Amino acid sequence: MKYSGWPEPGELVVGKIEEIEDFGVFVDLEEYQDKRGLIHISEVASGWIKNVRDHVREGQIAVCKVIDVDESHEQIDLSLKDVNDHQRSDKIQEWKNEQKADNWMEIAFGEDIDDELYISIANELLGAHGSLYDGFKQAAIHGEEALEKTDLSEDERAALVETARENVSVPYVNVTGYVDLENASPSGVDGIKAALEAAEGNGELPDEIDLSVSYVGSPEYRITVQAPNYKTAEAALEASAERAISAIEAEGGEGEYHRERRSDDE
Repeated sequence: MKYSGWPEPGELVVGKIEEIEDFGVFVDLEEYQDKRGLIHISEVASGWIKNVRDHVREGQIAVCKVIDVDESHEQIDLSLKDVNDHQRSDKIQEWKNEQKADNWMEIAFGEDIDDELYISIANELLGAHGSLYDGFKQAAIHGEEALEKTDLSEDERAALVETARENVSVPYVNVTGYVDLENASPSGVDGIKAALEAAEGNGELPDEIDLSVSYVGSPEYRITVQAPNYKTAEAALEASAERAISAIEAEGGEGEYHRERRSDDE
């Protein structure tokens, strides 16, 4: 996908160096439709430049800063020297991510998706999440909930979520807590089992959460949660412990939640 408009002054853009002259470098902008910019020789590198080709080569992918835009004369002035290594690295990664997202769009809706439909769907993702990549990422983590603020159809949402969950690598965090479960009532072991099933969510956990409960040493059980972020993980951990305690108390037993392990080392 390429933007149809114009970049803004101060924006970082990715371009391919297509033509090198003594006075500067012409760059085709990779993110904008039919847009070309010029890096004047004074903006190629700091200090005196004897030969522009000592600093750039044709076909090179470069990150440039937009200095000025003159739409009436279709002129975009760029700088190469004003981009530091950190900015360059971040922008290249962002560009690569958008290329991935462009490919995921074709996976979700077919390689022959027409431009009008592509743009319509892309604009909904951009409006909701700022970029195609972040739209897919949030869909992978939160499912259709991430697309609630869009005007996408039910089928379009389902296709995006399915593609996102099959293709997007999402960073997850892990948290651990412990719950002590004791049951001297007649329900005994069955009561403990009921509490453990409750802790694991009885099969009703959100898709983005992976939760498991394991035995540590009587009466202690470990709850391990994997989730997209710490806030979600901590909330799921506490909810799991609360379900276990409520279930064991309903059986006539006792439960207690704590974050640090109490039993002897395994």
